[in-house]
Amino acid sequence: MWQQDSSAHLVVADPGPYSAHFLDPYGGKQRIPWGEAAHVVRLEDCGPVHPFPLRPGRRFAPGWWWSATTGRLVHYGSGVMRTQVMLLDHDPSVTAVACRPVELSWRESDGTWVSHAPHLMARLNDGRGLLLDCAGRGEISPRLAHRADVMAAATRAVGWQYRVASPPEPVVAANLGWLSGYRHPRYGDTALMEEAVRAFARPRPLIEGARELGDTIKVLPALFHALWTGALSAPLSEPLHERVTVTAGQDERRPT
Repeated sequence: MWQQDSSAHLVVADPGPYSAHFLDPYGGKQRIPWGEAAHVVRLEDCGPVHPFPLRPGRRFAPGWWWSATTGRLVHYGSGVMRTQVMLLDHDPSVTAVACRPVELSWRESDGTWVSHAPHLMARLNDGRGLLLDCAGRGEISPRLAHRADVMAAATRAVGWQYRVASPPEPVVAANLGWLSGYRHPRYGDTALMEEAVRAFARPRPLIEGARELGDTIKVLPALFHALWTGALSAPLSEPLHERVTVTAGQDERRPT
């Protein structure tokens, strides 16, 4: 079985119902009421409702992200989407991520039908869903602004969340990009991780704790993995370097 932020300026004739279009596990197209899809269908298991085109000349092409959260590949359509997938994969409140698994349709006040497929969907650890659109360089077009209003109303109606995500700060993106290279469990030596938590029980420079734990060639990958998982934390708004201050547990400033 397949198993809130409101707006006061909607111009939709009737805020519901919305219809949801998605692909079933066999690739067949399905369309059911949005309220039913949100509560019955595991949209995080559905493929992209529209294919991601390969555009010549673009710096980033569609690709696949291995999710440390689920151990599965996530198909993304652009570099902007890839960055947001990385952020969600790093977010401890997220249990699954998918790119464009659902498209919502609704009737506007002038009678025309409009459809919109948010860039990403995430399942949160409380069971609710999150729909997310990427704002590219941080600019929101009037078209996206209107559709964001509609998406906010649609998600609020089913107890979900919606947001338009701006790109993270360049330093944060660079730091998480580095740490994500160590997200795979093969870097998470259990015994070494436990020792690392004890070694950084009080804040100290990364390299000092690494040297105390043993051969830094072996230890540093495990510490980077611990920084990705949240077993250790560091201020990711500052460039990572060997003397960055690291402590056990999650940093309250951890980006999401």
